[in-house]
Amino acid sequence: ALGAVNLMPACFAKEDALEARIARSSRRRRAVSVLLRWLTYAAATVTAAVLLFVVGYILVRGVPALTPDLFQWEYTSENVSLLPALASTVIMALLALALAVPVGVGAAIYLVEYARRGSRFVRLVRVTAETLQGIPSIIYGLFGMLFFVTACGWGLSLLSGACTLAIMVLPVIMRTTEEALMAVPDSYREGGFGLGALGRCVGEVAALLFTAGTVAQIPDFAGQGIFALFDSCRTLAVHMYTLACEGLHVNEAYATSVVLLILVLLLNAAMRVVAQKMEVSKK
Repeated sequence: ALGAVNLMPACFAKEDALEARIARSSRRRRAVSVLLRWLTYAAATVTAAVLLFVVGYILVRGVPALTPDLFQWEYTSENVSLLPALASTVIMALLALALAVPVGVGAAIYLVEYARRGSRFVRLVRVTAETLQGIPSIIYGLFGMLFFVTACGWGLSLLSGACTLAIMVLPVIMRTTEEALMAVPDSYREGGFGLGALGRCVGEVAALLFTAGTVAQIPDFAGQGIFALFDSCRTLAVHMYTLACEGLHVNEAYATSVVLLILVLLLNAAMRVVAQKMEVSKK
């Protein structure tokens, strides 16, 4: 009994030391958690501030230059109209998606639903798609120039640019759809697809300089029919880049960037509305 009494203070001391260590560890974890939380807030604030500054700068420089001359049907060196570029942007984006979506979605469905899980082929396709997403767009442009423009003989044309863009967005569509089929609701899949693939088609510059050209004209489908696909054209991003490089119409270049920004925002908003409506209809 005397030995047991002597052991009790030692047991209490060990318990007190253990509780002290637990308390110190808990305080350190809370301190680290608070520090990381504030670092996250700071990073988010800086990111939002930079974004607001860029958007605000574009609007301040570009909105005053939005004149009726910029929306003339015919492009001239005096009015530097962006309307042909706007029409070419929409046509090229839709054509690129028409080529890429069936292949990308079909490939994703096969990989998720039909291919043997864990097979080397599936892993190879996924690694290849992820690698292709990281390739700079100018590499796609060089490939499009060598293959579509030169080898296929299509020249600098709407079709060459659309095919190049289709190859660029194909990995994005395939991987996004594949992940969505496995874990994400359909409404989010549509919204993510609209924000990713369509936005890249609208804002691309480097690849289209080598494949679609810089001719500021609207493809004449009414007069040439399908052969208008072989006409050179200029998208909004290329139009902005060309004006900025020339240095003669810098204000008009900012105005074009405003229109491009508005177009991307409208596309994103439209995709979100569609996603929300699909979500409500399923409930």
